[in-house]
Amino acid sequence: MTRKLFGTDGVRGEANSGNMTAEMALRLGAAAGRYFRRDHSTRHRVVIGKDTRLSGYMFENALTAGLTSTGMNVLLLGPVPTPAVGYLTRSMRADLGIMISASHNPAKDNGIKFFGPDGFKLSDEAEAEIEALVAGEIQLAQPMNIGRAKRIDDGLGRYVEYAKTTFPARGRLSGLKVVVDCANGAAYKAAPEVLWELGCEVIPVGVAPNGLNINEKCGSTYTQTCAEAVVAHGADLGISLDGDADRVMIVDETGRVADGDQIMALFARRWAEAGTLRGGALVATVMSNLGLERFMDSLGLGLERTAVGDRYVVERMRAGGFNLGGEQSGHIVMTDFATTGDGLMAGLQFLAAMAETGQRASELVRQFETVPQMLKNVRYQAGQAPLDAENVRKVIEVSEAEIAGKGRILIRKSGTEPLIRVMAECEDEALLTRTVERIVEAVEAAAG
Repeated sequence: MTRKLFGTDGVRGEANSGNMTAEMALRLGAAAGRYFRRDHSTRHRVVIGKDTRLSGYMFENALTAGLTSTGMNVLLLGPVPTPAVGYLTRSMRADLGIMISASHNPAKDNGIKFFGPDGFKLSDEAEAEIEALVAGEIQLAQPMNIGRAKRIDDGLGRYVEYAKTTFPARGRLSGLKVVVDCANGAAYKAAPEVLWELGCEVIPVGVAPNGLNINEKCGSTYTQTCAEAVVAHGADLGISLDGDADRVMIVDETGRVADGDQIMALFARRWAEAGTLRGGALVATVMSNLGLERFMDSLGLGLERTAVGDRYVVERMRAGGFNLGGEQSGHIVMTDFATTGDGLMAGLQFLAAMAETGQRASELVRQFETVPQMLKNVRYQAGQAPLDAENVRKVIEVSEAEIAGKGRILIRKSGTEPLIRVMAECEDEALLTRTVERIVEAVEAAAG
């Protein structure tokens, strides 16, 4: 079934335009409510969380109206990290969880992500069925069966307490100074509180959201802010989250940044040594560096690759019985602890490695030597298909022939933004640069 509304991570776009309008959110809420109602006699519930975007208020109200119109009872969590929604959906025995967030995107964007009763993101098939309901006639509840809405004041506190349980029992982080950059987003309260309660001296950054500054020159997509704070304060570690706190970048005491590949490599090695890495492999996407694959092979472990998107990583993990996976971009999925990527919990596991080994962050962040990799994005307008242009196809064909046996090329459309992502890896850096720039130039010309 073809999907037009849903991308790789729910429905996303610029607020008040396209599919990201209050009207569409209302219909999405009603369609999701109808999809998840098992019968007409029993009350059902849904939890809704959001990040700190100004448009979150509008979408929260519209979704609530749609859901209650089909008989769902709505529990409003307010600003919480995306993984908190996954956790609380399951903990509160809800039929459905919804997170209103555009993750690492700028404040003008927003998105709607759905979680099933097990706390995991919905499958492509479930999203397609909800989309079909949106396009049709939605059956509303009888007047006496309309749902209620209630604000849950302790949702964030429940998540904070659970997050601490993922850190080794009775462990403390006294003496460690940690910068945590919350991107002016959903974890601006939770992350500093968890770290402080575990004993850290916390230097909070990006904890003054105003609805318009989420991800603005801060967070995991702008690690300079965290790195500068680490160096300026003489901190032991920097934890840089994105707007909804489901991804993380780690900054060592020198200001050097470790991406998701290096973090996963550390966890995979430690878990394998402890005998807790299930399936003898790590699950990552096609974007992960070839160096990670070689590192896993050197340990006698496997690397399972999936399409881009943490939901596809999780699907492969569940199907294969793996408990560690993620993305180079910083989604670290540890299904022993969470149903989706959790930047804060990943940060806690890194701190646990520091505490248990006595090593500095700089000794842990470089697990393998990366193969030179270059990624460039080309923006295009709605309705365009630059990858279908004859010249673009010809340039890609020539480039793939030239780099064959020396590296690889990966070109794809973003599932969350109107971008063409051009990525290549190659030991020959001159060839790498030439290959990416040639393809980017052709795509830009096709996109006007």
